Amino acid sequence: MKILGLFRHAKSDWQDPRARDFDRPLNARGRKGAAIMGKHVRDHGVRWERMLSSPAIRCAETIEIACQAADQPVAVQWDRRIYLASSVTLADLLREQSGDPASILMVGHNPGLEDLIFDLVPDDGSSPLRDVVEEKFPTASFAVLELDIEKWSDLRDRCARLVHLTRPRDLDPELGPELA
Repeated sequence: MKILGLFRHAKSDWQDPRARDFDRPLNARGRKGAAIMGKHVRDHGVRWERMLSSPAIRCAETIEIACQAADQPVAVQWDRRIYLASSVTLADLLREQSGDPASILMVGHNPGLEDLIFDLVPDDGSSPLRDVVEEKFPTASFAVLELDIEKWSDLRDRCARLVHLTRPRDLDPELGPELA
């Protein structure tokens, strides 16, 4: 069995209309969400043997703030292919992981992360958490999947169970959806 963690970047800042998407930083709400979720990821109890991330600024800041809040070292393998990747690309990237770590934490973007959950977790009514993801996998959400595989190269559709899902608002109601 392998364990896959999926951590969506925290809320980014849209204030500068001239900024490239890749260069958008976190806003104040995102920084707060990254810190609270960093502690939660640590307290969840999985020792992540490898962390893979998009190098987009909002992902890098999410990781930096989350690790600082959790008093954890930052050891990331940056991979540009994660930036705005499809679920197919993300699955391919997981399949090519060398050294066969028992657990991987991937930090990235939607819709790729959400779609990866849909590809890996069967839509057969057995996962109430999958139903929650179908509603929305908001910024700074953290999901844990248990994969029925021996090696990452064996990754295939419908091989996983979604065993954990936490959104920032689950830990702090102030980080819930913004009302218009």
